Amino acid sequence: MAYAVSQLHIYPVKGLKGVAVDAARATDRGLAHDRRFMVVDPAGGFLSQREVPRMATVWTEVAGAELRLAAPDMGEVALPLEPTGGEPLRVEVWSSTCRAITPSPEADRWLSEYLARPCRLAYMPASTRRTSNPKYAGYDRLVGFADGYAYLVVSEASLADLNARIAKPVPMDRFRANIVVSGTAPFAEDGWVDFSVGSARLRMAKPCGRCQVTTTDQATGEVAGPEPLATLGAYRDSREFGARFGMNAVTLAEGEIRVGDAVVTS
Repeated sequence: MAYAVSQLHIYPVKGLKGVAVDAARATDRGLAHDRRFMVVDPAGGFLSQREVPRMATVWTEVAGAELRLAAPDMGEVALPLEPTGGEPLRVEVWSSTCRAITPSPEADRWLSEYLARPCRLAYMPASTRRTSNPKYAGYDRLVGFADGYAYLVVSEASLADLNARIAKPVPMDRFRANIVVSGTAPFAEDGWVDFSVGSARLRMAKPCGRCQVTTTDQATGEVAGPEPLATLGAYRDSREFGARFGMNAVTLAEGEIRVGDAVVTS
């Protein structure tokens, strides 16, 4: 059976809800508009569902040249999808420190009210060059505000294998994948090196070690219990990466990717 893209997702704002798309351009930083925005505290440190599970309940929408955010009982707020101006701010993502701008005081107020803490919405302009760990990604591989790498790739079969081991199956959205692939054996993606998808070419960098975000219900923002992390830790644990599920990837050649495209591995 041929491998094919069954789902594509972008996450315009790190930690908020994603958007399913039929097609996207694979850029040098990942899928276009993926994680170019990030919610930060007043000092510029990133916020995530790890400490603020309610972030899962903020919807994102790409509407033409606008990014729109909405949440229960909050209405919505809109701002440019590619801001050209804003207050400069240095932000931190794990061990990375980089330059960003905060383009929308209105969005800052809206998020602060809904998340019940002071925060700002930061944007990574094209002039900012954040790179992945060269030990795994190779030299000068760019990334937006994702944890460390431009893409997360997961197969449907891997999720099916995991769900067969837990009492209550979990949906793919717990893992916040960019590219979901059908037609593989479970965890076949672990062994891929370079692969073509659509007109793009990508390279696997390292396994994705999973955290407690996988235990947060992405519909309600509630921490649902120990699964699936407990089971992953029991049969997919490694000393270097922890509980592995999915593979991080980087861009070798930019191009267009569509749902239904063949995935050709090497």
